[in-house]
Amino acid sequence: MADYEPLILAFCCHYCAYAAADLAGSMRLQYPNNVRVLKLPCTGKLEVNFILAAFERGVDGVFVAGCLEGGCHFLEGNLRARRRVERAKVLLSEIGLEPERVEMFNLSSAQGPRFAEIVNEMTTRLTELGPSPFRPPRGAEEGVREMTIQAEANLINTTSECR
Repeated sequence: MADYEPLILAFCCHYCAYAAADLAGSMRLQYPNNVRVLKLPCTGKLEVNFILAAFERGVDGVFVAGCLEGGCHFLEGNLRARRRVERAKVLLSEIGLEPERVEMFNLSSAQGPRFAEIVNEMTTRLTELGPSPFRPPRGAEEGVREMTIQAEANLINTTSECR
């Protein structure tokens, strides 16, 4: 398992967490390239089934990164997302998958270094847990890429209001 690198999908809020990821890149901060970022208009748009679908498609872990609590551009979107992440953890536990594979973080757009830390933290955590039992031996990367493209297409045409 020395060559194992976990595949991580990050659901990021457009206003804060995605901007933090962009800042991390602009600052040329070093972090593993095993994370795929999916930009959401607001983490309040995240549904539990998006998280579960990511695991079905072969990711080893998921993190959700939204605005700082109390700083959501849509007032309570990040609070809704936190509840949904907690629900996803319960469901993963019920099907025999470690709930530690999913986590929620809150960032401001100026926290590029923190975004890099989160990727490193999740990579370390998932490396210790090992590959997801749902991860196919080959093609997981393609499934995640496909899901990312599909999800972006579905979310682009939604209204900016989160529910």
